[in-house]
Formats: sequence, C-alpha cells, structure tokens
Amino acid sequence: MTGAAEPSPATSRPDHLRLFVALELPQPARDALIAFRDEAADPDVWRPVAPDALHLTLAFLGRRPATDLVAIDEVLYASVGPAPRLALGEALLLPPRRARVLCASLDDPDGTLGALQSRVSDGLAAAGVYKPETRPFRAHATVARLRPRARAPRAVEAAPEPIEFLGEALTLFVSRLHPSGARYEPIVRLELR
Repeated sequence: MTGAAEPSPATSRPDHLRLFVALELPQPARDALIAFRDEAADPDVWRPVAPDALHLTLAFLGRRPATDLVAIDEVLYASVGPAPRLALGEALLLPPRRARVLCASLDDPDGTLGALQSRVSDGLAAAGVYKPETRPFRAHATVARLRPRARAPRAVEAAPEPIEFLGEALTLFVSRLHPSGARYEPIVRLELR
C-alpha cells in the first residue's frame, strides 16, 4: 500500500478542496469503457470523459477544508480490504428521468464492493467529514457527460463488454474544475489486496 507521506502541491494551495473517494479501475476495464463510450456516445450530444478520469466514485465529499485530510486519510487506511471482484454491466443513463451522464453499471457478484463502499461511507460520516447520500449506492462508471443544450436519448443501443476484473486502488482525489471538464489529482492512493 502507498499513501501520501507529505501534503502534495494539490493539498497545500487552497484552504478548501473539492474531494471524492473512488475505486480506480485496471487498464482492461478502462479500455472496455472507452470502447463502449466510443460506440455509444454521439459526440454532438455527449462530452467524453478522459480515459485517465474513468473510475468508480464511492463517496463525493464536496468542498472540504484542507484540515479534514488527516481524518479522511485515517478512514481510508482503516477501510482497505480485499480488492472487489467486479464485472461491467449494462448501459445506464443517469439520472433516469433527465439524463446528464452516460454510464456503465458495475456488477458486484460477491458483495465486496458494497462492503468497501459501506466502510468508506460509514467511516467518513463517523469522522464528521461526509454526509451519506439518502439514495442507495449504485455502482457505475461515467463515460460521457451531456453537452450544454443537448438532449439525451431515451435509450442506449450499445452495451459494454461484460469483462470481469478486480478493483485496483482506493483513492482520495481532488477535483479541479476547468472549462474543458474536471481534472482529478490523487492525494492518497491505497492499493487493494
């Protein structure tokens, strides 16, 4: 396992950071997601997510003071467990009624992803740095975002290749917003066993 021993430049600049915790995906899963995105996402309708930004969000913390990083780091180290065994599932348009993102669902056949997400969510909530969402966790990887003034289709004809894989790392990211889309920088990265 590797973690951030010293604050990185991403953590030392502003006093508040836009943070989220994610499961990083191995290259074969990202390649399958890219192939699905390229087949399913009409470029006039969808803005593709960059290949290096493909991940599975476990908890979106939003804007947090940089002083919260110590508590978040402790929760992540305590949450590490076996790498979740996953498979790419069906195409999703989220939210269902007024879709803004094109996604691939992720199947969690043995429940290890759900257990990891619960440990992360419960630990962050207990540390006072996260308010869990009221809706149930829905494992998915976003591959494209709706362009401004575009209208999302009601269905997606393509589907991701249903490959199986293991989650790669539990990572705390800072999200920096740019006109061309958010850029994600890892702050803490813990490889899973």
